[in-house]
Amino acid sequence: MASGPFSDPADPGLYDYWPWEGRPKLTWPNGARVAFWVAPNIEFYELHPQSNPTRKAWPRPQPDVLNYSLRDYGNRVGTKRMMDVMDRCGVRGSVSLNVAVCDHHPELIEACVERNWEIFSHGIYNTHYCYGMTEAQERAIIEDSLEAVERHAGQRIAGWLAPALTHTERTMDLLAEYGILYTCDLFCDDQPQPVNVRKGRLISVPYSLEMNDIIVYNVNQQAPRRYADVLKANFDQLYEEGAENGTVMCIPLHPYAVSRPHRIDAFAEAVEYITGHDDVWVTTGREIAEYYFEHHYDTAVAAIAAAGGR
Repeated sequence: MASGPFSDPADPGLYDYWPWEGRPKLTWPNGARVAFWVAPNIEFYELHPQSNPTRKAWPRPQPDVLNYSLRDYGNRVGTKRMMDVMDRCGVRGSVSLNVAVCDHHPELIEACVERNWEIFSHGIYNTHYCYGMTEAQERAIIEDSLEAVERHAGQRIAGWLAPALTHTERTMDLLAEYGILYTCDLFCDDQPQPVNVRKGRLISVPYSLEMNDIIVYNVNQQAPRRYADVLKANFDQLYEEGAENGTVMCIPLHPYAVSRPHRIDAFAEAVEYITGHDDVWVTTGREIAEYYFEHHYDTAVAAIAAAGGR
């Protein structure tokens, strides 16, 4: 067994193996089967980002006006269209925010605050990668995120999704040190999980690449009709299993993708379907994390230890 995160080259050690069978029962408020949350990624992509030796920001030579403007659609048009659907269905967003949006488009932050949406950090820019960063640089991203969201939205950040899903070996430890409650960067389960950190506490709240509109549309090349079917099928399975042990479903969104005129109805259909069920807790990432820490975290840690984990 590894003694700490990343100490074993064969196992990053960020979480323990904890099979579904035999886990303590996880319950949600009012006996809900599924905790359902929606995570819009409100992002800003620089036209001419700084270079990173590990990964290019744009697939074409810079300045890549084509891909920059395609993503800018979300901030100009897509976010409002997405918000209209979520408002209609009574769903508050948990915004995965490139915090530079606070300066570039403060009106978007105001719209989120008016709706009582949660805001958590997705780094400063989605074109600023964490690969190769020093500890001081990574701390600066966290501190900048905390300060900017507090100043513009009046919220203390509770969650973290690394910019463009890029990390260092110290990322999780730093999040716990700064009091972040949850990460979305681990895709290992349908329930929240304790994350192994050197000091403090951190959990993983289920996010999803499979339900992510970018993966469905841009990677898997699926039609909108298929996207609606995928979201509903995913919910149906989690709803069935949630009758015995509570589950989490997240829909991660990108307004420049999901909110295109020919796609928005597929998203609306799925959200109306999910929220039309009884025993669904329509909530936010922060609320899931806070509830889990209060009611389930200690039990989970004890169960993992009894099963031979850390």
